[in-house]
Amino acid sequence: MGTNGSTMLEPVRQGLPPLDPASVSNAASCALPPRYEAVREARQFTRGTLDQWRMGDRFDDICLVVSELVTNALRHGLPGSALCPAQDPPVRLHLMRWTERLVCAVRDPSHGSPVAGDSDDFSAESGRGLFMVDSFADSWGWHPLGGALSGKVVWALFRMPPEQGGPPPSAPPPPPSY
Repeated sequence: MGTNGSTMLEPVRQGLPPLDPASVSNAASCALPPRYEAVREARQFTRGTLDQWRMGDRFDDICLVVSELVTNALRHGLPGSALCPAQDPPVRLHLMRWTERLVCAVRDPSHGSPVAGDSDDFSAESGRGLFMVDSFADSWGWHPLGGALSGKVVWALFRMPPEQGGPPPSAPPPPPSY
């Protein structure tokens, strides 16, 4: 389901806030099938990736945002007939980690801009997901893709405390001998 490596993420970086792409310390990506079960798969992929990166304590907020971004991509980013099994998964989830930042990005084939709903109208059927993304992420945005890729990427950025997301701690030094 997932692949690691930053070369696959080059097209996604076009729409990210100013960050040095060369300084990404970890990156992971997975293709998601065009069916609503993909939201669960995205959460599982996110859980495994964050655990591997020792960032599991941020899972709840990040997972909520990933779930909303993937749901929006499936609901609004695919043509009506595309929400069924297909050979070429049209939606991808990308996770990129810098020392003090994590970016979740979801790519879909739509050219339409995401529309945030009215935060005062919780009965509205659409737009609430982006309100939640805005509430839980430090920032979010979107960017149309160019070149060989068609569609857009919607991203959310999380700032991490300096102690999170760093390399695993080294083994403790042996106790002094007296």
